[in-house]
Amino acid sequence: MNKLNLSEHPHRRYNILTGEWILVSPHRAKRPWQGKVEDTPPEHRPLYDPKCYLCPGNERAGGVKNPIYKETFVFDNDFGALLPDTPALSVNHENLLIAKGEPGICRVICFSPRHDLTLAEMEVSDIKQVVNVWTDEFKRLSKKPEINYVQIFENKGALMGCSNPHPHGQIWADNTIPNEPAKELKKFREYYQKNKRCLLCDYLKLELKLKERIVCMNDHFIALVPFWAIWPFETMILSRRHFGSLLEINDSEKESLADIIKRITTRYDNLFKVSFPYSAGFHQSPTDGEDHVEWHFHLHFYPPLLRSATVKKFMVGFEMLANPQRDITAEWSAMKLKNLSEIHFKNTEYVK
Repeated sequence: MNKLNLSEHPHRRYNILTGEWILVSPHRAKRPWQGKVEDTPPEHRPLYDPKCYLCPGNERAGGVKNPIYKETFVFDNDFGALLPDTPALSVNHENLLIAKGEPGICRVICFSPRHDLTLAEMEVSDIKQVVNVWTDEFKRLSKKPEINYVQIFENKGALMGCSNPHPHGQIWADNTIPNEPAKELKKFREYYQKNKRCLLCDYLKLELKLKERIVCMNDHFIALVPFWAIWPFETMILSRRHFGSLLEINDSEKESLADIIKRITTRYDNLFKVSFPYSAGFHQSPTDGEDHVEWHFHLHFYPPLLRSATVKKFMVGFEMLANPQRDITAEWSAMKLKNLSEIHFKNTEYVK
């Protein structure tokens, strides 16, 4: 055995964005599954739910009544994890008990007034309106001197802890750069300082050359399964053009971003013929006033489903105590997603 076969042999893969490793054990994908099987959530939802606190005209949990909105709607989270009036003061007991106040802003974005839709089921033109709102919110929040990072994300599905099925996402604007973007910033800077080039630009060139993990693409964006993916069907969307954030996106790129989000989320739903759960979010350059020429705009999708709509990937044992591990390879996942139809299994009107 003098050659490593990545599709057969246990091996570790390096995540160039975080500097961390993942163990890949492709031979384990052949084992029978006798673990937990999740219940499949009901698929049918009404256009309007009188009990939903995100539907137009309904009262939210905090007592505020939503307007009768006709398109994307944004408001301050009634129970935000960050509060703007928090004092940015520190507590330190002998460098062992350390805390710091974290002021910030939390916003909620209702993607559509319709309760029964997801991004995968929305028209590209309507997703573009969501992109416009993401852009406007990022611009507004990034101008605030106390905000140094803006995290736009979506938790979809009960498996990802989403308490309301109405199509929506969130924005958390922090005083401090959070852990995951901070790891990426470190690796972006190290690579740029050493090579005078962008880390993800070079990575994207290599992926385009190898064509082993690319799922789909359009004029401005490419969706792929990253070489170091942890979650079974994890994907990443990267901009072809080098830019750092939504502050720099143009109208054609907004259209393309909406298109590729539609295409990747449709593939997810078609994989197991279910509304596919995931956590997804943009990683953009910090808003700390520095010139982040090293940063490349990208979007992560982290879905938990493993073998079917009812089998979930768990991060336990070795993965909690040592480092992440996966059985199916990134290349197999990419092939599986690439070969799926871009016509939603519940909606035959959308054509590639």
